[in-house]
Amino acid sequence: MTDRTRHVGATGPVAFVGLGMMGLPMATRLLEAGFAVQGSDLSVDARNAFAAKGGKAFSTAREAADGASIVITMLPDGKIVREALLGSGGVAGVVARGGLVVDMSSSAPMQTRRLAGDLAAMGLSLVDAPVSGGVRRAQDGSLAIMAGGDAADIERARPLFEAMGRSIFATGPVGSGHAVKALNNYVSAAGLAAACEAAIVAGRFGVDPAVLVDVLNASTGRNNSTEVKMKPFVLSGTFASAFSMALMAKDLRTAAELADDLGIDAAGARGAAALWTQASEELGPGADHTEIYRYLAARGGKA
Repeated sequence: MTDRTRHVGATGPVAFVGLGMMGLPMATRLLEAGFAVQGSDLSVDARNAFAAKGGKAFSTAREAADGASIVITMLPDGKIVREALLGSGGVAGVVARGGLVVDMSSSAPMQTRRLAGDLAAMGLSLVDAPVSGGVRRAQDGSLAIMAGGDAADIERARPLFEAMGRSIFATGPVGSGHAVKALNNYVSAAGLAAACEAAIVAGRFGVDPAVLVDVLNASTGRNNSTEVKMKPFVLSGTFASAFSMALMAKDLRTAAELADDLGIDAAGARGAAALWTQASEELGPGADHTEIYRYLAARGGKA
């Protein structure tokens, strides 16, 4: 057992379920920090890539969780997380009572609360800890991590978080991490759509969109999208940010649904969810989220 493993209160390796574009670099950061990690993914290529980094890779989550008392999930959505944990052959069946599940996926907050109750009945705790920052920040360990759950459980997972992220926020009770992540992506998507529309209008008027972006970044219109997305991915035409439009649309629907569940008429969130869902459907499942520019431009710059 490594010092790191003892520090998180584990009696065995950390299981990491989901070795995709974000999961693989995150699990790799744990390996580099000295944690013993057993990963799983349906993809043979993903498993091979993790094994090449020095991790133990398995085809099923249940195999990866064998002997682990901390399980991290990094999967497409909350329904898949629930199936991996509680479905036939689920992970929860092999994790000893007192174990901790850390869901770092982008799941729906209300679903997360229900999942926490079901896991508690089995003697397991849940922390929801989605991330922000994309693949590059997953690779260099500078992610922002939003952790919801019992304070003691968050502290138990903190050494893991510190290996993967630079900014760690305890957001409140279980489910709050997922709520904050969805709301963050709503604000992010709104900023990107606004910047793209402004660039389309500027270009139509005869203003170089690159000059507009420079002005925005020196003025009050500056946001994450104007700083790190507009020139590298949008104006360059590469549209290669490595975060899909489909996932952004899903997160926006989550934000809008949360508002509805709370009885709040969040017209902005509802409109953003509709816009991005339609764009995702028209551009197809492989579209990068920065391609919202192409969708808006094809509509004549009208949202």
